[in-house]
Amino acid sequence: MQIVVIHGWPQNDSVMLQTVAETLGLLVYEVRQRMVGDGPVVIASFADPQAAEAVRVKLEQAGVQTLLIDSDVRTAAFVVRHFKLTDNILQVATAGGELREISFDRVTHLLAATTVVVSAEAGAVVTERKFSLGKTMLSGGIPMTKKVQHQTAGTQEERDDVLCILAEQQSFLFLRSGLDYSGLGSAKQLTRELNFNMLKTELQRRAPQAVFDNRLCKRATQVRLLGTSLDPDTHLDLSFDILSRTI
Repeated sequence: MQIVVIHGWPQNDSVMLQTVAETLGLLVYEVRQRMVGDGPVVIASFADPQAAEAVRVKLEQAGVQTLLIDSDVRTAAFVVRHFKLTDNILQVATAGGELREISFDRVTHLLAATTVVVSAEAGAVVTERKFSLGKTMLSGGIPMTKKVQHQTAGTQEERDDVLCILAEQQSFLFLRSGLDYSGLGSAKQLTRELNFNMLKTELQRRAPQAVFDNRLCKRATQVRLLGTSLDPDTHLDLSFDILSRTI
């Protein structure tokens, strides 16, 4: 599927808003609601690449910066379990032992986000039959039961911090709860949160040229960027891709 992304549009330009609305077959009100701030946002998606390209051309002619992304073509991210910081190199490894080395001067983006690791589930009403002493006594000693209903607790949503490092067209994902922090050596702290924050700080210090962005730490920003048709938690990699191309 071809994703049409817009960003960096001129603010309060009624003519441009009208053009975008007409191009996409939307109401101006709908477009204005989506185009709050300067983006980026996924404004449309198409199964037909030619239709998507035609929309891109019209939007750019209206003065809107546009890019197309094929959501079906994605480079698999390197999910980090172990890491070690040296003077010039970040050494990383997956849980399966696959190794990589990242030169700090090759890092282009440090993108922070949050993601769901445990989805919320509503509790259920459970009906059981339990022994009833009162009914048993009334029946002259014959064991009797009664129906009892109770509500199970369910589960609450749990979110976790993620850091995406982009270097040489490759993305490396660091999940706070999924990291082994022994690579920090004597600087290792007591909690994962402290260790994760230290790691982010060190990476920013050692790769000062890299763009740091934490907008995706807010759920509202994730939803606004991807729109209503793409789930932020299953398309977080797409969010990272869009953000890195537009900042």
